[in-house]
This record gives sequence, structure tokens and C-alpha cells, in this order.
Amino acid sequence: MKVRDVMTQNVASCGRETNLAQAVQLIWENGCGFVPVVGEGGNVIALITDRDIAIALGTREQRASELFVSDVMSKPLYTCTPDDDLHTALKTLRAEGIRRLPVIDHDGALAGVLSIDDVVVKARAHPLKKDITYQDIEETYKGILLNSSLNTRRVRTAA
Repeated sequence: MKVRDVMTQNVASCGRETNLAQAVQLIWENGCGFVPVVGEGGNVIALITDRDIAIALGTREQRASELFVSDVMSKPLYTCTPDDDLHTALKTLRAEGIRRLPVIDHDGALAGVLSIDDVVVKARAHPLKKDITYQDIEETYKGILLNSSLNTRRVRTAA
């Protein structure tokens, strides 16, 4: 199974110059936990999570409209392509302790998002050879939980 078979297309994105109030609005309106950050050339350059925003606002004495995505966006960036094998994408989620991956095309432009939630609904008890199994999901969630505590993202301080 390929990433394109599971990914969500037509996702919201923002730019580095987007303020956090606007980023929160995008997250709220789209019912998602993160928004890919797209650079001037249209390539995905980072992402910003609801957690990044919450920590930034909780640790700084500034309003959301005064802080910008570039101040708090998450790095490093992990991505996949629509043609990647879904098992490979799950390995990335496990290894990096993350729940979502921006899906980029061969030019680096945003093609969609792959979330562990998207994959869960495709899992099968009695899969065909390339299907996702319940065991794949269990192993991925365990890896996410174990590795997310090791790779806690730090919010950058404003320069």
C-alpha cells in the first residue's frame, strides 16, 4: 500500500510570516493538530503544531498576533512522498516519535498529510500482503510514545 492510498489531500498550510493567531485559526477550522509551513518557493520547509503554539504562548509574554510561525516552527522536518510505501512512512513515525508527516511531491511542494489516524482506519485483522495490520499500528503507536518522550521538541526562543 502506498502513502497516496491513505493520505489526506487538500490540506491547509501557512507561511513563515503567518502569526500564531492565524495559525491557530487554521488548525481550528481544519480540525488538525499541525499545519505545514510553506516557503516562498512553495516547498514545505517546516511545520507548526498545536503543541508548539501552546508552549510558545505559555512561555512568552506576547499575544498570539505578535508571534510568528517562524519564531516557533518545529524542526527538523520529516516528510514522505505519495509514492512511498506506507510501511516505510510508519517506520519514520515510529523512529521520530511523531504522529503526522507532510506529504510532498518530487518538487518539494505540499501534496497532502499522512497521519497515524489515517492509517488506523485502513488496518486489517486479516490483511493481504501489502495491507497494514493491527500489529503494524500497535508497533507504530508504541514507537511514537517511546520516541516522543526522547525527542521532545523545543520551542525556539525569539532572536
